Amino acid sequence: MPPLSTTRRNLALFALALGGFGIGTTEFVSMGLLPQIGEELIAGFATDPQAGIAQAGWLITVYALGVVIGAPVTAVVAATLSQRTLVLILAAAFTTANLASALMPTFELTALARFASALPHGAYFGVASLFAARLMGPGKQGAGVALALSGLTIANVVGVPLGTLLGQTAGWRWAYVAVAVIFAVALLIAFLTLPRVAGNPDRGALRELAAFRNPRLWLMLAVGAIGFGGFFAVYSYIAEVTTRSAGLAESAVPWVLATLGVGMTVGNVIGGWASDRDLTRTLLLGFSTYIVIMALYATLAAQPVALFLLVFGVGATGSALIPSIQSRIIRIAGDAELLGAAMNHAAFNVGNSLGAWLGGLVIAGGFGYLAPGWVGAALAATGCILALVSVRLDRARAQVPRVEAELVAGG
Repeated sequence: MPPLSTTRRNLALFALALGGFGIGTTEFVSMGLLPQIGEELIAGFATDPQAGIAQAGWLITVYALGVVIGAPVTAVVAATLSQRTLVLILAAAFTTANLASALMPTFELTALARFASALPHGAYFGVASLFAARLMGPGKQGAGVALALSGLTIANVVGVPLGTLLGQTAGWRWAYVAVAVIFAVALLIAFLTLPRVAGNPDRGALRELAAFRNPRLWLMLAVGAIGFGGFFAVYSYIAEVTTRSAGLAESAVPWVLATLGVGMTVGNVIGGWASDRDLTRTLLLGFSTYIVIMALYATLAAQPVALFLLVFGVGATGSALIPSIQSRIIRIAGDAELLGAAMNHAAFNVGNSLGAWLGGLVIAGGFGYLAPGWVGAALAATGCILALVSVRLDRARAQVPRVEAELVAGG
């Protein structure tokens, strides 16, 4: 990679983060605009709004499905491309698909556009993480992951509230137009600043897919899907906890969500810094803290002050885990590092569905709106156990060559 000036390097990193900001905005802004979308596109919405909202919720489901499908497919197909070329292609795809989301005339076509919008999601975060680490220099893998994800966390503080406000005042379609503009700007800056890097023509679909034969990769993907599923068990029902459990007005919900987003931003920075210094300790200590915060949330979040403090803690501890989980997956994936990095985000979207589903089950079972916190603690504990198993397997693998060398030396 050619040497870069400080200005160009910083602009290149900004372009990668801006793409993440666009992804975070487009993924989560839909949740706040489902009533507006349903009113326009779903017949009979006014007479049966509950059924209409349930149908509109498929836009969230198909987006998550698109991430899960698109992450491995895109990573495998793009195995031989240079990181610069792949970033530009994915940014262009995001721009086009979000513009299409704003223009589709029917609910079915809008759902199809949302599915298409999600296909580049995992691969973008994967390649952006790898490219950012390369730009930052050796030993900066955790920082690269954190930089790529910084746009996602900041989107929860700024992009999602502003996008929701724009959609509510000017019409929901304009929210997706705004996201398309964000991606177009990211594409332009990336085109002008990202350095040219060579692809790897020796890589191919079969060599990338070979990584799936590694059970250690599947184990770490399970750590992300199950462990981080606890975050979504809480996130999905924060609005109900705010109004029904803590007794606050609906106007407090955006402030609670913004507090969560600030926690995610802080945790992401700390997690990237810490994982570059001691990845294993960051992973295990992070899970331990995460479990405690979830249990405190389930116990105390009905108190307004505690609610704000604990949602900040949930965001911070959950987000702090992501750089260490993704860095570990990249290492285990070996040569198929793009596939590993992309699959991590597919796993998180599986966790999204799992956490929301289990959280809804305990609420429907009459355990109350705080009960998803206990679901989160249980999922986090399961993720921690799986992480411990993964670490022990790695240590056992590392001891085998050493024992063999000692036997040879002794013989």
